[in-house]
Amino acid sequence: MPFPLFNSIASWFLKKRIHQIDLFLRYPNEVQQEVLQDLLGFAHKTKVGATHVFGSIHRYETFAERVPIVTYEDIASDIDASRNGAQNLFWPTPIKWYAKSSGTTNAKSKFIPMSVEALEDCHYKGGKDMLSLYINNNPEAQLFTGKGLRMGGSQEMYQNAHSSFGDLSAIMTENLPLWAEINTTPSLNVSLMAEWEAKLAAMVMECSEENVTSLVGVPSWMLVLLHKILEASPDKKLSDIWPNLEVYFHGGVSFRPYQNQYEALFEGQKVKYYEIYNASEGFFAIQDQNDSDELLLMLDYGIFYEFIPLGESDNAIIPLDNVQLGVHYALVITTNAGLWRYKIGDVIRFTSLSPYRIQITGRTKHYINAFGEELVVENADRAIAHAAKHCGVEVLDYTAAPVFMQDTTKGGHEWVIEFLFPPSDIEQFTRALDAEIQQLNSDYEAKRYKSLTMQLPTIHIARKGLFYDWLEVKKKLGGQHKVPRLSNDRELLEILLEMNV
Repeated sequence: MPFPLFNSIASWFLKKRIHQIDLFLRYPNEVQQEVLQDLLGFAHKTKVGATHVFGSIHRYETFAERVPIVTYEDIASDIDASRNGAQNLFWPTPIKWYAKSSGTTNAKSKFIPMSVEALEDCHYKGGKDMLSLYINNNPEAQLFTGKGLRMGGSQEMYQNAHSSFGDLSAIMTENLPLWAEINTTPSLNVSLMAEWEAKLAAMVMECSEENVTSLVGVPSWMLVLLHKILEASPDKKLSDIWPNLEVYFHGGVSFRPYQNQYEALFEGQKVKYYEIYNASEGFFAIQDQNDSDELLLMLDYGIFYEFIPLGESDNAIIPLDNVQLGVHYALVITTNAGLWRYKIGDVIRFTSLSPYRIQITGRTKHYINAFGEELVVENADRAIAHAAKHCGVEVLDYTAAPVFMQDTTKGGHEWVIEFLFPPSDIEQFTRALDAEIQQLNSDYEAKRYKSLTMQLPTIHIARKGLFYDWLEVKKKLGGQHKVPRLSNDRELLEILLEMNV
């Protein structure tokens, strides 16, 4: 599509969509109640709708009383039946696609339903809004003069007689709108390559020749690609290869541990960073301000949100209009793909209530609380970034787990950290990390006071490629797959220590 025509269409959409976003910013709770009623009305003749009599639910309180909060295990049988041809179980329109995902330490696969409504009104709408919000903040942007480089995972799709399943990026590519396919790189053929190493090599050849103006992908995997591109052109910098690159849209893992590396790679370019919060279950939030670490919660994507204060029972669940600033909440969603009061496993906190902006602070299963220290991923990411900057090093990946008390031996935390180049003084790095966690987390600070409960952390320097090798063994290369940052048991840590030879 010629640039002037595409730019005109994009400008028209931008103005229209920014007006719609302004409406939910002014009436957020009303918009959420409307979303809930639309979902209930649309699905009232499904199996779950009949069971809980959706047709007579007109208030949130009734919805909360009748519909149970569930995990994947609670609804797995209905999803399996749906994948094998049963219809109208939890969503009225036929569901042809399922996004396959799994916990990073759990081999059990999850198949997240992906309805047409979820694709169009949530995932693709989120992609368009990502561009709209960026351009609204940067009217001088030349995003559409070039192409966006998308870094997806495995594009391999699998089928049975009734449905297809694969990585979220595979489903997105399979159903990609024409406007997106024209203005993205790599080509569909390369995107659909299943073998990771071959796909990387093809991306290096193809994308290096394009006029790339934006990047989209998980920071850890995008780094792999960027380094491969530089290795193929050792006499060039990224600014030579992509002189018009202006923004990197990232998500999936915290950007903090990687920011210094990106700034070094983008030396000489004024590249902006925009965070997005999307998952197989939905597209939830988008950074709506330049140079911000807060994400605007998107309220009109066919997702109704609820929140459980972390550590409390399901009975403590609240809707959006009751949330408070600074509290860590487990996220519960009801979606236009037929997930009803589903515990997604993510933890967020609100940084603003007008409008509703959030930060992702971790996973409900990814934390360390062996001694009452309540260390969450957000603390760990910030402390890692601080210690790396303090010691002048770059961290590629890390994980941590508890060292449990034995007899008179004190407990603590044990870390495996992969550096681009190891610090010359690992003790200095360890003390900087420990001090910053104490600064960020008063519970950790109390347990570390005079080393009465917890001793100084132990850090193992990972060999080059340790985490990559672990992901390869798990068949989790690329996409949104990542290493768990924190674990409350030692299973993953012990495996990595055995592999670290």
